[in-house]
Amino acid sequence: QVQLVESGGGLVQPGGSLRLSCVASGSRIRINAMAWYRQAPGEQRELVASVTSGGSTAYADSVKGRFTISRDNAKNTVYLEMNNLKPEDTATYYCKVDGRWGTFGLSLSAFWGQGTQVTVSS
Repeated sequence: QVQLVESGGGLVQPGGSLRLSCVASGSRIRINAMAWYRQAPGEQRELVASVTSGGSTAYADSVKGRFTISRDNAKNTVYLEMNNLKPEDTATYYCKVDGRWGTFGLSLSAFWGQGTQVTVSS
C-alpha cells in the first residue's frame, strides 16, 4: 500500500511562516512529480505548487513569491515553505505524487494524504 503523510500545519498570525512536509512511502515506489494542493471550506481543491523529478517548479499566482516547493528524492519527501502568510491561505493542505508503485507498476495518482490544517489568523 501507499501512504502520503503530511505534517507541519498549525495556527499562525498574518505575515508568519510555516514549513509543511509530506513523506511518501510504499512498496517499490517510483516518484516523478510531487505537488501540494489546498482546500478551504466550501471551496474546490486547488493546485498550489508542483515540482518535477528534474527540479522544475510551478506555482499558483496567488502564492508566487511567498511559497517555495522543494523535494528530497532520497527521502521521498516534498516540502512547502510558506512565508508572508495571509488569512486567505487558510486551508487544509494535501500532497500528491505522480509515478508508479508495486510489482505491477500501478499509478500513484489515486492516493491522497490526510492533509494538514493551516490557519492564518490574528
